[in-house]
Amino acid sequence: MSSAPPVRRTDKLMSVEDAHRLLARGHCARVATVGADGAPYVTPLLYVWMDGEIFMHNSATPGHFRANVDTESRVCLVVDEPGEIFDYGRFECDVSIAHASVVVHGRIRVVDDRALKQRFCDALMAKYHGRDVGRPKGFYPRLDHITVYAVTPARITGKETKLPVVADQWPARDNTKTPDAVAPSR
Repeated sequence: MSSAPPVRRTDKLMSVEDAHRLLARGHCARVATVGADGAPYVTPLLYVWMDGEIFMHNSATPGHFRANVDTESRVCLVVDEPGEIFDYGRFECDVSIAHASVVVHGRIRVVDDRALKQRFCDALMAKYHGRDVGRPKGFYPRLDHITVYAVTPARITGKETKLPVVADQWPARDNTKTPDAVAPSR
């Protein structure tokens, strides 16, 4: 991995623990790969944060994603969580959204170990389904029909904008970024 530029908005930095918690509960990872021709490609995938790595899967039938992974192991992925929209100032554009996101840079590999693929599937079912509906647990007859990937993080950066308390939102408080601006008369 190349060295990272410094984080610009250090006031929004998330603790490592909070970044890991968001990775654990997040819904979808958007995984960026690069093809042999240098073209970027982003794939949204369900995932599990397990043992300090991000595990995901798709079909064992080779496609664009797998071709890119076979070409270049460096990946970047993002997991985000939107929150409420809030006003902070007196102009229409003085609006923001509470949100959190984690960006992970790392290397991806294909998981061939059958026991680890099984553990991933167990964790995936627990995370996304989690209900007992009377079907056999831990039995995955199509295990050989999927490819499981693991991303080993080299760098994890989390940022968040928290929802301000009502007393710190407009109109109770005016946090307009351009306080000298004057709206045109109608």
